[in-house]
Amino acid sequence: MTIADELRTRNFSLYGQWVGILSIIICLAVGIATIFSFNLGLIIFSAVCIATGLTLIFVEVPFLLRICPVSQRFDDFVRKFNNNLPRAGFYLILALIQWFTLFIRASSLIVAAVFLTIASSCYAIAALKKQEFTSSNALGGQGLAQQII
Repeated sequence: MTIADELRTRNFSLYGQWVGILSIIICLAVGIATIFSFNLGLIIFSAVCIATGLTLIFVEVPFLLRICPVSQRFDDFVRKFNNNLPRAGFYLILALIQWFTLFIRASSLIVAAVFLTIASSCYAIAALKKQEFTSSNALGGQGLAQQII
């Protein structure tokens, strides 16, 4: 299946995964951009945002766990999020951390919080609709084509 075919299936776990990929890019970009501010609080939240982006790479792109040398503990941690509800909760926690930057000062980290919240919402909707967790073929997952067969 192509990416367009996967997106037409109305499976919210696929939507969540693609918004998660956008979240990775945004977390890394705004984290790096904001880390050069002169506010210690924002520097700390920027470092957390960068760490979030790097962690999400392994959560959203499953084949990276096979090709990158990671510890067994990290591998077990990432594999806990192979269902919709745990991923929704994980993204919600990550989003809340970034929303807390508003207590310090409004910054570009809010964009990361918004995208993490959207990804959490997609996974939560998939869980509420009892849709089976599916990851995209393009990102090394089993995809819908494998589930149909």
